[in-house]
Amino acid sequence: MASLKNPLRFFGDIESVSKLGLISLGLASASLLILIIPNVVNRFTGTTLTLAAGDKQGESYIISKAIEEVVERKSNIKIEVKVTGGTKDNLEKLETGEAHLATAQADVITEEINTLINSNRQLSKPEPQIAERTVVVLYKDLFQLVVRYPNIKRFVDLERKTIAIPARGGQYESFQQVAKHFKLKDLKITGLDSNGKPIQGYSDKLADEDFINKKADALFRVRALGNKSISELLQNDSVRLLPIEQAEAMKILYPALESAKIPEGAYKGNLPKPEADLPTIAASRLLLASDKVNKDVIKEITRIIFENRREIANAVSPDNPEVKPLVATISQPDTTNSPGFPPLHPGAIAFYQQSQPSFIQENADYVALLLTVALLLISWLRQIKSWVESRRKNEADEYIESAIKLMNNNLGDVNLRQQLLDEAFNAAAKALIQERISQESFRTFNEAYKATREALERETEFTQENIEQKQRELAAKYIKEIVELLNYDLQDKDLIKQKIDRILKEVAQKLIADEISEESFRTFIEAYKTTKDAIDRN
Repeated sequence: MASLKNPLRFFGDIESVSKLGLISLGLASASLLILIIPNVVNRFTGTTLTLAAGDKQGESYIISKAIEEVVERKSNIKIEVKVTGGTKDNLEKLETGEAHLATAQADVITEEINTLINSNRQLSKPEPQIAERTVVVLYKDLFQLVVRYPNIKRFVDLERKTIAIPARGGQYESFQQVAKHFKLKDLKITGLDSNGKPIQGYSDKLADEDFINKKADALFRVRALGNKSISELLQNDSVRLLPIEQAEAMKILYPALESAKIPEGAYKGNLPKPEADLPTIAASRLLLASDKVNKDVIKEITRIIFENRREIANAVSPDNPEVKPLVATISQPDTTNSPGFPPLHPGAIAFYQQSQPSFIQENADYVALLLTVALLLISWLRQIKSWVESRRKNEADEYIESAIKLMNNNLGDVNLRQQLLDEAFNAAAKALIQERISQESFRTFNEAYKATREALERETEFTQENIEQKQRELAAKYIKEIVELLNYDLQDKDLIKQKIDRILKEVAQKLIADEISEESFRTFIEAYKTTKDAIDRN
C-alpha cells in the first residue's frame, strides 16, 4: 500500500529489467498517441480547402459546386468554392496560398509556366518551383467564335473589327494566342477602356449584351460545347459560328492546345447551327491542387470524384442541364501525351496507381462527345415531340369534351346519347391508331368515356327503375280490381267473368304497349286464374 501511495519510491524499488520494460512501454505508448491523436483530431475536425473556380456562370464553377456537395457528403473534407476572374486569377491564388484547389485552362497554365521559366533563365535564376499540381481533367473547353455579319467568314476577317470579350483571365489569353498566330494587330476589345486597360467588372454577361446590341462584330468564348449563353445567342437567325482552323500548327508554340470539332446542329437542329462540322481548338479544363495540400486529402478527393460521377451530375443545378453531360468527361490526366499539363499531385498519383481505368475513363472524350451530341439531339427531338403532342392534345381534348357533354340529359334520349358516346369512342380509337392522338391522351379520354358511360348507365338504370315501378303499380291496380270482384254478389257469375276477361284484355294491351312488364303480367295471370277458379267453385 505504501508503494502505491508513493509511485517514485515504488519505481525505485523494482529491478532494472522491469524498469527498462516500463520505460519502453511508456515510450511506445507516447509514440502511438503522437501518431494517432492528429488523425483522430483530423477525423473529427476535418480539412477545409478553398477552390478557386472562375466565373459564377461558367461550367467549371457549376461543376465545382457539385463536387463540393458530393465531397462534403462523402467525407469530412470541407470545400469552399470561390468566384474568381478566371484561370489567371486562379493560378495567382494558388501561388499565394489564397486557394488550395483551382480550375484552369491547360493552355493558359502552360503559357504561365513557360513565361516564369524563361524569365528565370534570363535572370540566371534557378528553375522555379511550380506550385500547381494536376488532379483531374474536368472537361474540354472549345474556342468558339460567334459573328453576325456575313462579310466575316474566317478568323482573319476580324482585322479592324470589335470583339466582345472581357480583357482578363484565361479566355482573353487564349484569344490573344489565336490572334497572334493569325498576325492580327488592329483589333478593338470591348473589355478594354480608351487607354487600353481592362475595364473593372466587365463580365461575359456584359460582353453578351454588347454583342446583342451590335456594339461588337464578334464574340469569343472558351467554353464547353452546348454552353447556355452561346446557345441563346445562336437562336437568332442572323448569328452564326465561325471555324477556327490551324489547331495543329498552334500546338507548336502552345502544346496544350488540341484539334476539336463543333458538330453540325450542336446548338440548333432545325435550320442547324452550325450548318456543318466546324474545326476549332480545344483546351482541357483541369482541376489543380497546391503541392502543399496533404497527399491523403487529394487522394480521397480524387477517389470521391471518380467513384461518384453520377452523384456529381445529379448535384449540378437543374438550371444548367447542359453541364450535366460534362461530368461524364472527367478523366485521368495523360501527362505523357499532354505536355502542357503540370505534373500530377502525389495524392492523385496514389489513387491512379491503385485503380485500373475503366472503359469509360479510357474513352472519356468520345463518350462525352457522344453524350453531348445525344443530349442536343434529344433536346431537338423533344421540341418536335412537344409540338406534335400539342396538336394531338387539342384533338384529344375535343373527344374528351364531347364525351363529357353527353352527361347532360337535355341533349336527348339516354339511348341516343349512349350511341353518340360509342361513336366518339370509335373515332378516338381510330385517331389513336392513326397516331393523331397519343396513348396518354387516349387514356385520359378513356377515363372521361368511362365516367360518362357510368353516368348514362346510372341514368338508364334510374329510368328503368321508374318504369318498372310504374309497371308494378299498374299491375297491382288490375290485380286489386280482379280480387275485389270476389266480394261482389256471385249470383251472376257470367257477368263477373265478363268483367274479369275485360280486365285481362286490358292488361294484355298494356303488356303489348310495354306499360306492364312480363313479370307483372305473369303475376296478374296468377291472380286472374285464382280469382276465376274461386268464382267457378262458388
